[in-house]
Amino acid sequence: MLGFATLHITNCRVVSPSCCSARDKGPHTMRLITRPLREFTDGNVDLNDIAGDDGVLFVRDGVGFAGRGVAARLPLAEAPDFFSTVTCDDAVARLGSDGVLVGWHSFDGKSGESILPEVVVAKSHDGTAWVTHVEGCAVDLTPPVHETVRQPHFTVRPGVDITTYLTAVAAIRDAVQRGEITKAVVARDVMVESSEPISVHALLRRLRASFGSSYRYSIEGLVGASPELLVARAGDDVSSNPLAGTTPRTGDPATDARLAAELRASEKNQVEHRVVIDMVHDTLLPWCSYLDWQPEPEVVAVANVQHLGTRIEGKLSQPLPHVVHMMHALSPTPALGGYPREAALALLTRYEGFSRGRYGGSVGWCDRHGNGTWAVTIRCAELSGDRRSARLFAGGGIVAQSDPQAEFAETQAKFQAMLAAIVRP
Repeated sequence: MLGFATLHITNCRVVSPSCCSARDKGPHTMRLITRPLREFTDGNVDLNDIAGDDGVLFVRDGVGFAGRGVAARLPLAEAPDFFSTVTCDDAVARLGSDGVLVGWHSFDGKSGESILPEVVVAKSHDGTAWVTHVEGCAVDLTPPVHETVRQPHFTVRPGVDITTYLTAVAAIRDAVQRGEITKAVVARDVMVESSEPISVHALLRRLRASFGSSYRYSIEGLVGASPELLVARAGDDVSSNPLAGTTPRTGDPATDARLAAELRASEKNQVEHRVVIDMVHDTLLPWCSYLDWQPEPEVVAVANVQHLGTRIEGKLSQPLPHVVHMMHALSPTPALGGYPREAALALLTRYEGFSRGRYGGSVGWCDRHGNGTWAVTIRCAELSGDRRSARLFAGGGIVAQSDPQAEFAETQAKFQAMLAAIVRP
């Protein structure tokens, strides 16, 4: 187990949301302390080990945040004002080093939550690593102890009835053909049941092995690896990387190259993708002094599928918007909802047959300055409280040329990301 570490927190107070509200100017004002990681350990700390089974994680290519404990929990809508009563003794001075909230936003936009961990370990793009902790917390980084567990047995069953899904795809396609909407994303769920509790820590390490370049996340039973950046802000820089349009990835280079070429040439997929790009661009543009995007989409390959993706980048105007405000305005994009948004969502409510919850929303982090990164909540599982079951989700964009059976096959391919990570020994 060389190179890995776990986190033990002692003598920490848990601050209730009422104590930590930005409206509370009283004696409960919190103080954070940030120091270089080397002051705590000489070894390389693995962010997956810091998050473990019960912590929070948001990381891509080894860069990001992992935390344990809950110093404050608050509605996501209060996140932009939260740090007004939180001070930080910051000896690192990097993006996010003076305190971060990690949170999620539901698909329907009606709920969202953010958490200030008691202790956060972070790694930045330039290799700097640090620990931020609530004053009074003792930080001890030591190798983890892994308990031997019995090999679990798994069963997999559909959530929403497959006939319901196929009917929904046909109904949405017909609505597009009648001109009621341009596009909508129909999803379905499956249930995985385990004879033993599912190890979140093991799941995160498996996702890293297959999806290290995706945004891997874990927050209170929501675990996944999303390839899709909804929005990121770093100072006055803003970026997004919408994905829409999908084809399988087989592992055979020649076959995958042929499928990628067919994906680029597909009118159905190009229409689906263009709708998303236009919405993201038009939503971000009022905040920007300029906004640019790739002239042609590229093919983004992950372990099991390939997507059409377009990078969008720009400069923000003053006053700089908070990343949470931009995230709210974008979510759900047509990549997960539809266009026009309200008409598409009404049709999904009528036909889809299940509640998406946090799937299709967003997950990410923000700091006291309004910087942050938010990914679309896809390729994910929601674990039950006892972790003996997991609910998985997958969907696809429906346009006039969509075929229900082909869309069903696309969801089967998308399920493999999380399904393989959960059931693999």
